[in-house]
Amino acid sequence: MSGASGSARTRYAILGCGSVGHAVAEELTGRGKDVLILDRDESRVEALRDQDLNARVQDIAEPDVTEELADRDIVLILASDVEANKAAVSAIRDTGGDHYVVVRASDPVSEDELRDRGADVVINPSTVIADSALQSLETGELEYMARQLAEIVESGDGRMAILTHDNPEPDSIASATALQAIADAFGVEADILYSGDVGHQENRAFVNLLGIDLVARSEAPALSEYGTIAAVDLAKSADDGFDFDTEIDIYIDHLEADVPFDARFVDVRTNVSSTSTILTKYLQEFDQSPTEAVATALLYGIRAETLDFKRDTTPADLTAAAYLHPFANHDTLEQVESPSMSPETLDVLAEAIQNREVQGSHLFSTAGFIRDREALAQAAQHLLNLEGITTTAVLGIADDTIYLAARSKDIRLNIGNVLDEAFSEMGDAAGHSTQGSLEIPLGIFTGIDASGDNRDTLLELTEEAVRRKLFDTLGVEGGSNESSNGS
Repeated sequence: MSGASGSARTRYAILGCGSVGHAVAEELTGRGKDVLILDRDESRVEALRDQDLNARVQDIAEPDVTEELADRDIVLILASDVEANKAAVSAIRDTGGDHYVVVRASDPVSEDELRDRGADVVINPSTVIADSALQSLETGELEYMARQLAEIVESGDGRMAILTHDNPEPDSIASATALQAIADAFGVEADILYSGDVGHQENRAFVNLLGIDLVARSEAPALSEYGTIAAVDLAKSADDGFDFDTEIDIYIDHLEADVPFDARFVDVRTNVSSTSTILTKYLQEFDQSPTEAVATALLYGIRAETLDFKRDTTPADLTAAAYLHPFANHDTLEQVESPSMSPETLDVLAEAIQNREVQGSHLFSTAGFIRDREALAQAAQHLLNLEGITTTAVLGIADDTIYLAARSKDIRLNIGNVLDEAFSEMGDAAGHSTQGSLEIPLGIFTGIDASGDNRDTLLELTEEAVRRKLFDTLGVEGGSNESSNGS
């Protein structure tokens, strides 16, 4: 047999050939496998032989069943009689058989007992049927939702407006870009609208390199002038009381908003980690191959939201990414993920490094008065790479507002919850287990006017108050001058 394939050498035995065993035997035989069937029912064995199947009469509950298995490699024990299945597994293992054994159970208790007796794989038909039913339900639900989405997109009178959240991030931008492509496939033109700034340098590179056309809401027509209004990845904006000025027709997100959206079409899937994953599934359902730009955007959206598949990644995220991979431009992705650092970001990072204070594995720093608040997030992420540091927070002041960006890689800590617990009564805190942000009106802590003469005093008092409250909530001492610049 030298040189033969592994599948040609593999020999199978099926013990107990009811409806399940018969279906498996026919499938394996159809694939050209060497299959032996053992069953105690003589008439059934005769019928199997009439179908040109290799079948023998044998009571699988008897110890001598092992004599029939000497030349077999994989044994599938599939009788409906679970007690007979248990006896067969025990007989194989008691005689030192090293066969790979797959066996049928009837309930969780018998599953455990069969594993204890030495089965390699235990199958519970009721569980398999339930899983198959749920998979079919998921497929049918997506098909139904896709039909609804298509009807609303096509029925719109005029252009569509697609809203992203304030200061849009990759997942929000990518999802909007995919929905724009879906609308275009149905002959509907769509504008992607945003408020705030596309401030993070990676996000700016993302938009510029892929040629994504974003329109500031201040420069766009009033929402009432659009025929259809869609919103993607807006849960955070909803929590902040985002005002849409009009009714929403389509809402798609992977997070549940504290303030639910009242839309004609709502698809919120908290069992995936990015809205880009959801939009990828719709592209597949519509049998619409993504353009290079759309595929690259969606793949980056998934990678950014899951921290390159290191945070809360689900099987759906992975299958969506695998689907997008051959369509995407990976040179562009590399450029997006490694953009040059702006002078403002470099200044903020330098200040944060210089002013850092460390307590245990927690680092707090201030970047002073800043122009680009997105630079705080990048500084917090860079400082997280310092040896021994698991949590960082960087503070800055701009436009009469205190901004704080925090990052954490401590699996015991949810930094978003920490910020909310410490500062929810003073300002707006948002985030999740690995990152968080905070905005507090200037003067909450100090009551000092932000004039030129008071700037240094204001910064010192603000930094001290925020640092102490944050460290208190984290359960560590509040830092000292001796710990400045790290340890």
